[in-house]
Amino acid sequence: MKVKVCLIQDSPVFFDKDKTIAKIENLVKTYAKQGCELIVFPESFIPGYPRGFSFGAVIGSRTDEGRALYTEYYNNSLDIESEDLKRLEKLSKTENVYLVIGATEKQKTNGSLYCSMLYISPTDGLLGTHRKIKPTGTERIIWGEANGDALVAFNTKIGKLGGLICWENYMPLARMSMYKKGVEIYIAPTADSRDEWTATMQHIALEGRCYVLGCNQFFTKSMYPERYKSLVKNEPENLCRGGSIIVSPLGKIIEGPLFDKAGALIAELDLDTISHSKLDFDVIGHYSRDDIFQFNAINQPDIIQEKDIKS
Repeated sequence: MKVKVCLIQDSPVFFDKDKTIAKIENLVKTYAKQGCELIVFPESFIPGYPRGFSFGAVIGSRTDEGRALYTEYYNNSLDIESEDLKRLEKLSKTENVYLVIGATEKQKTNGSLYCSMLYISPTDGLLGTHRKIKPTGTERIIWGEANGDALVAFNTKIGKLGGLICWENYMPLARMSMYKKGVEIYIAPTADSRDEWTATMQHIALEGRCYVLGCNQFFTKSMYPERYKSLVKNEPENLCRGGSIIVSPLGKIIEGPLFDKAGALIAELDLDTISHSKLDFDVIGHYSRDDIFQFNAINQPDIIQEKDIKS
């Protein structure tokens, strides 16, 4: 089976949820017309990854200004029980395309924010959400930690989809949780634009014997609205170079890495290549040594089936 995929490397309308969703709608319509069946957006594309912000927090104290900024971020984050989700589900259905969208997600029940990946099907709507289980560094000021039930993967008509966000991909056992589900298209939205990230994506493809889609934003300091620029005055102009990339199950780069500009990476993936790649290495099969090693992820759900897909 062949699947045409698209990675969007672009910038959101920063801290403006409604305008960012409108931008997503325009981008999806553009690339769906080119026959793309899966379109991926970067980490926290809604409403933007707040690179360089401190939210007024240092060890031992927080400022009123930082709390006010957090409230603004919260108000522009995505509530999956709102009309915002219905808008994205309608987009997926109308354009007949699967969407994986990085978003900061709010939960009204506890007032916390999570760094999330939304998996949206053109037939089933929201299939589920992966929430980051370990925010990196000072991301922990704004994002909570999810539990094992956030380690989700989905069996769809275009293959088995799953993945992790940014530096979760450096957690070996989190990666293994995806491999154990037989993920074929491994999706890695990120905010890491270092050259080294390319090697990470290639390693995961080789280790998991899966296609890897690494999707990042392109963002410069000048793209921040004027009212935020004083918060990042000591940051470099080029805040996020991008580096989006598509890698084959044998670790070969198919498209990218794309640096220093906005754009899209498009490729046709042949899922038969996955079985071909497992002749000499299969991390959950003949290379697993289950007689020596055991793996257990607490509360990790089984792979979720689209309604008309059988196990």
